[in-house]
Amino acid sequence: MVKQLDAVFHALADPTRRTMVRTLAGADRTVGELAAPHPISLAAASKHIKVLERAGIVQRTVRGRQHVCRLVAEPLAAASDHLRFYERFWTGRLDALEAFVTPAPEEDPE
Repeated sequence: MVKQLDAVFHALADPTRRTMVRTLAGADRTVGELAAPHPISLAAASKHIKVLERAGIVQRTVRGRQHVCRLVAEPLAAASDHLRFYERFWTGRLDALEAFVTPAPEEDPE
């Protein structure tokens, strides 16, 4: 599990790969379609996709001469769960800090 998370976070560390993942969230795409918005060659796009494949985020199938990629959501869900733990942790800590530094409301002396 830890190695899988490491691979997912490594894969998502690159902005080109994050854009590819976002594109695949809409529909399956060919390597050429994933490469098109970026100033990179098809070989460079293929290397990026291989990183995403090793992380389990993308699955590539060959249809004739086309390599079609599809998104696999499970590894992203595991990464989201991991981050959600820290979100709850820090939200609790910040709420406690706010309660500590916020002065209590003064009561009216009647």
